[in-house]
Amino acid sequence: MNKLLWVLFILCAITIGLYPVMYALIDWQYAFPSSKPAELQSDFLWRLAFVGHISFGGIAMLSGWSRFSKKLRAKNLSLHRTLGKIYLICISLSGVAGFYLALFANGGLISSFGFGGLAIGWLLTSALAYRAIKQRDINDHERWMIRSYALCFAAVTLRIWLPLSQAVLHLDFIEAYRVIAWLCWVPNLLFAEWWISKMKKPSPQVA
Repeated sequence: MNKLLWVLFILCAITIGLYPVMYALIDWQYAFPSSKPAELQSDFLWRLAFVGHISFGGIAMLSGWSRFSKKLRAKNLSLHRTLGKIYLICISLSGVAGFYLALFANGGLISSFGFGGLAIGWLLTSALAYRAIKQRDINDHERWMIRSYALCFAAVTLRIWLPLSQAVLHLDFIEAYRVIAWLCWVPNLLFAEWWISKMKKPSPQVA
């Protein structure tokens, strides 16, 4: 990966990974939850799911990017494995919470299906990455981890598309949100597939 892109990738991951800290510092009436009906904002289960989703999702974002550093993996395999376990645990919690939140997404069914699909895809790719490493299939594990983190990175692309749709394109928020519910992750997954296709294929083993 180009060094400049690698640095940008890390900065985006760290910035959005730390984003949940903001909710401990500001009044929620100035943040995303304020776009929800008052009844939903005061619902304990929804608030718990929201906090769980952004908190564990942030930790997943922070722990996941380092798994693409070959130097770190080579120098400290134990740390690589520990971060991997943290990542998978956080995805399990954030993904389930995210699926629940998708049921109440702004924009109705289109948005709900978009974010629900993202949550399911995130959980599924991560589970397959875990299964691959348990089977000691490192190549397959790496491929599924790329897909998993591409979906995790939807947290970054979402926050690129939203202000772009409002400040630059001046689109209606709800209409834009319905599109972004899909746009924030489908292109990421397509890019991951392209990246995987460009990876050097393992040499066939000789019996």
